[in-house]
Amino acid sequence: MERLSTLACEAASSLLTPLGFSFSLKTEPYDDGISLLIESPDARFLIGDEGDRLDDLQYMVNRLVQARWNAAPRVRVDCDNYRARAEARLLRRARSRAERVLKTGKPLLMEKLNAYQRRLVHNELATIPGITTQSEETESRFKRITISRAD
Repeated sequence: MERLSTLACEAASSLLTPLGFSFSLKTEPYDDGISLLIESPDARFLIGDEGDRLDDLQYMVNRLVQARWNAAPRVRVDCDNYRARAEARLLRRARSRAERVLKTGKPLLMEKLNAYQRRLVHNELATIPGITTQSEETESRFKRITISRAD
């Protein structure tokens, strides 16, 4: 993971330094890859509205890392713990909807989510007995998940 940490830090620095941001970087293990943690007094600019710039930054970091190491594990990019807090809120909403589905028997939809968020929700709800999830069939990058009772 040391190689991945080095490449991720180099990629983030190459993107942020020319833009004039003040920042510090550190990495820690996350799932089967790493989480690149950015601390910055400019965090709100790096995060953007609802994390959209952070998503773009994560995409670019991963593209730069994979250009130098084709089989590199994914890098999760977070800034001032925004992503960690947002993911915790997302999973709380998903669990709450799953509990409602178990009580009422009626399927519920999640809001439109990107692929990473959908994977988090599918994995989280797979641990709840009696619940099944399915992403909608569409070409869109953002899709909704249907939470249902398992048959």
